[in-house]
Amino acid sequence: MLLGLMKFLRACFRPRADQYGSTASDAGGRQDGLLWYKDTGQQFNGEFSMAVVQANNLLEDQSQLESGCLSLHDSGPYGTFVGIYDGHGGPETSRFINEHLFRHLKTFTAEHQSMSVEVIRKALQATEDGFFSFVSRQWSSNPQIAAVGSCCLVGVICNGTLYIANLGDSRAVLGRLVKSTGEVISIQLSSEHNASIESVRQELKSLHPDDSQIVVLKHNVWRVKGLIQISRSIGDVYLKKTEFNREPLYAKFRLREPFKRPILSSEPSISVHQLLPHDQFIIFASDGLWEHLTNQDAVNIVQNHPCSVRFSMF
Repeated sequence: MLLGLMKFLRACFRPRADQYGSTASDAGGRQDGLLWYKDTGQQFNGEFSMAVVQANNLLEDQSQLESGCLSLHDSGPYGTFVGIYDGHGGPETSRFINEHLFRHLKTFTAEHQSMSVEVIRKALQATEDGFFSFVSRQWSSNPQIAAVGSCCLVGVICNGTLYIANLGDSRAVLGRLVKSTGEVISIQLSSEHNASIESVRQELKSLHPDDSQIVVLKHNVWRVKGLIQISRSIGDVYLKKTEFNREPLYAKFRLREPFKRPILSSEPSISVHQLLPHDQFIIFASDGLWEHLTNQDAVNIVQNHPCSVRFSMF
């Protein structure tokens, strides 16, 4: 389970002389048993805190925060980048995203000379393409790498605009103050890609009209091809390129028939939001949090326990 919390303290978005960056592997974090956390720190647009609860023996997830210049050129634009990478099947994909996605974002921002939906889309596609190349190089010695993937939730704040990009079932939720009542309400900013959602199942069926088994109810859980719950990801090459869905990949991952088109997609859902003065904070978290809390529950905890949120949520 990964959690990133950003709290806005400044109404203006401008370059700062000091720049802050953080990832889940930073030495500045602390550990309590299986919990990694980082106390409130500064980022370009305010404050942040981060936490990780390790659900498996092997930590497959990564989280990232970069703040300052979002381009290869020091002239800007300036802002904040947040990434939540919820890996599955192994840690390789989430680590790859952590090492490459922000670098691609800076490259394309420099090329376009601004931040945009297209810049984020290109950065995610370049990361996906890079991981495909990595799998191709590893295939002969480590074919199981083809079955490793990661959800990817990205937030970029630049010039007062918030961009949210998502692949998989992590979620970004905004806490917004209602001035007339003093209540802080939850607003979900991301679209999720999980076969448990009816619209996702319908999308898969429309994309694969000749495949009656594109989604299967297995042990009361809807899964794509009976294998995986998410319909979009980085990695999971075995369900995107048929040449990797064969021996010596483990039999449990191999499909009976070659597929004509990718079963999973790497196309992100991207939304754009203009930040308002009464927007208080954003929660970025993987599905491990949202399986236990509603959007409003999470917002209430952050609002009522601003100093202890990274502990009280788990």
